[in-house]
Amino acid sequence: SKSLALAAGVFGQVAHDEASRIGPLLKSMNSQYTGPGAPNAVMGTDGENALTAATVDALADQSMPLCMQQLHQGLKRDHKLKHQGRLQFGLFLKGAGMSLEEHTLFFQREFTRIMTSEQFNKSYSYSIRHMHGKEGKRASYTPYNCMKIIFGNPPQSGVEHHGCPYKHYDDQNLSALLTKLKIGSVADRDVIMSHKKDGNFQLACAKHFEVSHPSATSVDGVNLDGVGNHPNAWFSASVSYHNAKNGGGASSSNIELKQGQGVAMAM
Repeated sequence: SKSLALAAGVFGQVAHDEASRIGPLLKSMNSQYTGPGAPNAVMGTDGENALTAATVDALADQSMPLCMQQLHQGLKRDHKLKHQGRLQFGLFLKGAGMSLEEHTLFFQREFTRIMTSEQFNKSYSYSIRHMHGKEGKRASYTPYNCMKIIFGNPPQSGVEHHGCPYKHYDDQNLSALLTKLKIGSVADRDVIMSHKKDGNFQLACAKHFEVSHPSATSVDGVNLDGVGNHPNAWFSASVSYHNAKNGGGASSSNIELKQGQGVAMAM
């Protein structure tokens, strides 16, 4: 379509202009994975899931893209998430390798700060099992990609935490958030905000990755395919980057990438 052709042109021009820095990321955005499934799940070298209820807080701070960091912070602050937030975050966690048991333990730990275990089990356990293919038609559901998040229902301010911050936050709130999180330099944040104002939300996200992971394109073992197209690709690339840099990042074990499988969850 005309819009896709225009987007491809934008990616190509930016890649040309910033060839030594963000360009490789954007080239992969133009040609790589755009479907609904998660491109990578993060696994430990011992074959166990690296993302657990015990490691999720540290990995959220270290390696989750802004959309998932905001969902994580919202859950930690409110001790609950609305329906769309539970889907977006829950399927991301599943796609990143969090098991049904760890997913349930993590959500139960937070939700039962404001409700009983019986209330949690009655109202929320079924939906978690459903995401993991243990209820209903028992399909293996996969996470939302960036396009689904960007074009999904916008969050209600103050009560919902799903969506894409680059798309759904106003300029003032996004700028304040980037400053609070100390993402890059002032000049870097200006570039991110410029992409946001131009409606290039995925370029803003890719720039966020670039400034948060210096020289990622030259680090062995870091797969940048899909960064800016899928939150799980962002997360996997970040974890492998930190693993290569410091021997494990926020996880207690060495981390490698394993291809994720599944079908799209229609909601």
